[in-house]
Amino acid sequence: MSTLTSLLNEECPRCRKAKMFVHPPIHWQDFTKMKETCPNCNLRFQIEPGFFIGAMYISYGFIVGIIIVTALTLYNFFGNPQAWVYTATVVVTSTILLPFIYRYSRVLYLYWFGGISYSG
Repeated sequence: MSTLTSLLNEECPRCRKAKMFVHPPIHWQDFTKMKETCPNCNLRFQIEPGFFIGAMYISYGFIVGIIIVTALTLYNFFGNPQAWVYTATVVVTSTILLPFIYRYSRVLYLYWFGGISYSG
């Protein structure tokens, strides 16, 4: 399985077989609940205390992307509406995408900065 496919499926970066999160992202009550270790290869996902604090920078990038896409879409296709429309659209879009932003920020951070090699 490719790295991109495993990343999009939120799978362990070492074995690429087991899911990293307990529930699917649409499970609003516990979308943040992440497994401590991989049930397949026993990889500890949080490499050190506070490891995923760096994932906030990736989340920030996602939010900036949402703001840019929203601004360009509203400006080009909806005739440059009032400022409150921009703000409301960004807030609603970010809220709806929150589970995905949170989870993929962690997954990307672990894949990019975890120092873990695929050993399939």
